[in-house]
Amino acid sequence: MVDAVYRADSRRVLATLIRLLGDFDRAEEAMHDAFAAAVEQWPREGLPDNPRAWLVSAGRFKAIDAMRRRARFDASLTELAERIAAGAADASESIDDSLEDDRLRLIFTCCHPALTLDVQVALTLREVCGLKTEEIGRAFLVNPPTVAQRIVRAKAKIRDARIPYQVPSRDELPTRLDAVLHVVYLVFNEGYSASSGMSLTRCDVSAEAIRLGRLLVELLPEPEAVGLLALMLLHESRRAARSTPDGELVLLADQDRMLWDRALITEGISLVERALVSRRFGPYTLQAAIAAVHAEAATADATDWAQIVGLYDVLARADPSPVIELNRAAAIAMHDGPAAGLAIVDAILARGDLVGYHLAHSARADLCRRLGRADDARAAYQRALELVGQEPERRFLERRLSELRS
Repeated sequence: MVDAVYRADSRRVLATLIRLLGDFDRAEEAMHDAFAAAVEQWPREGLPDNPRAWLVSAGRFKAIDAMRRRARFDASLTELAERIAAGAADASESIDDSLEDDRLRLIFTCCHPALTLDVQVALTLREVCGLKTEEIGRAFLVNPPTVAQRIVRAKAKIRDARIPYQVPSRDELPTRLDAVLHVVYLVFNEGYSASSGMSLTRCDVSAEAIRLGRLLVELLPEPEAVGLLALMLLHESRRAARSTPDGELVLLADQDRMLWDRALITEGISLVERALVSRRFGPYTLQAAIAAVHAEAATADATDWAQIVGLYDVLARADPSPVIELNRAAAIAMHDGPAAGLAIVDAILARGDLVGYHLAHSARADLCRRLGRADDARAAYQRALELVGQEPERRFLERRLSELRS
């Protein structure tokens, strides 16, 4: 019983305790003390009518008792304990109403712009998702002690800089929400297409990102949050088809579409339509719309490349970047032929953009291969191999290079 409540509600309880106690570590200790008390009392007294409110109240009073015990060593804790206790009298009735708001506050605090991006990611996965430092380190190929140090520094910065534990004001919300969505998307991308390592994907990491996306849509249903969730679901729908049973990469055009998850596709397309109707959408919704066009094609040959190019034209104006331009070049190559796509890729590389990005060189290699320019294709594949960090992609590039050599 306690275990089920812990899995379902521990992060909500923690978020509220952080607000009430004003300290991450104190709140985490209080939460564990509350669950320890539940293990002892609930089997004897029965499940409370409101388990979450019970846990928040128990955790707060455990923290107050702990501060009072330590007050003889630190006099400042006496005043803090009394202030928290004074606010506890009538708060129990409003605890459950605040739980959802507190989770939203916690997300925005973890993704505050005063923190660096790697710290935002680590803190969000630890405090909002409840992942252990070992799990975060495994996902991003970082030593657990390094992850732990990032989290400790982040908590200290939040405390010392007095970063407010609150949802931003309406004026601040657009820019602050962008930062939150960026963190969620970064986590998803690392799970969906790992930047390095032996595996093509890490489904546990992308699953956490989708869970965060669902939470954001539930608590703050802004169009771009809806669009990001749609994008993640549509990409996730293809996971089973993206690699062979022995872990080899399968390109989109070669995937068995019978393996695509139709339930995720249906949900994703519905969310795309919902975001588009708002007319307040942005880059994530446009990317989701592109993914939806792919998802709706029964075969690779049936893909509506004209619509995809048109969507990329809009996306390039809304969110200009070399990576978007590279993706647009690939779509143009499918619609207008490889020569048209190659001209755009060469222009990107000539500017010095994406010269260290292996996918730019592999895209150029593929277009040269399709045009019969074997020497140029071999050189581009070789450059991509020098830059790639993921083993399945490395093996794919080596196979392409070997085919050209033979």
